Amino acid sequence: MYIFATFELCIHTELLLTALEMEGVPRQRVMAVPLDQRREPGALFDSLHKADGFAMMDASAILGTCLMLLGSIYGYMLAWGPIIWGIIGALTGIAIGFGLKWLYLRRIGFGTRNITSEVVLLIDCPEQKCETVEKLLWEHMALGVAKLAQEKPESNAADKR
Repeated sequence: MYIFATFELCIHTELLLTALEMEGVPRQRVMAVPLDQRREPGALFDSLHKADGFAMMDASAILGTCLMLLGSIYGYMLAWGPIIWGIIGALTGIAIGFGLKWLYLRRIGFGTRNITSEVVLLIDCPEQKCETVEKLLWEHMALGVAKLAQEKPESNAADKR
């Protein structure tokens, strides 16, 4: 049976490899593949098909709406009227909201978040040790574990000819 597991690159992975050897799984049956880290920062704006959770226009829309409303209300008392002051308020609110969100993301270091590298382990172990190996994986801080049963070759009448 094949067991796949992902780990952060840390000492727990090395301890797990030692524990697997002590359980009788030889190193030749364990494959560890480190994943490359992302080097370029994330995009500032979301696209139609990709969103990362950092919406740039949410604060802009809220402040734009609020200042447009205030500009329209107080525009009746001002010289240019409610329509022009509503437009001025909307543009001002959008600019302030965008600027505040940009400063916030710049301050928290958007795109330079500390993303640790991961390691994918592939373990080929017999069925009877599967539960023990899976327990060891979870004890050593696995991020995720998956099992894949090995397919046994079927005897086919065409193969016997």
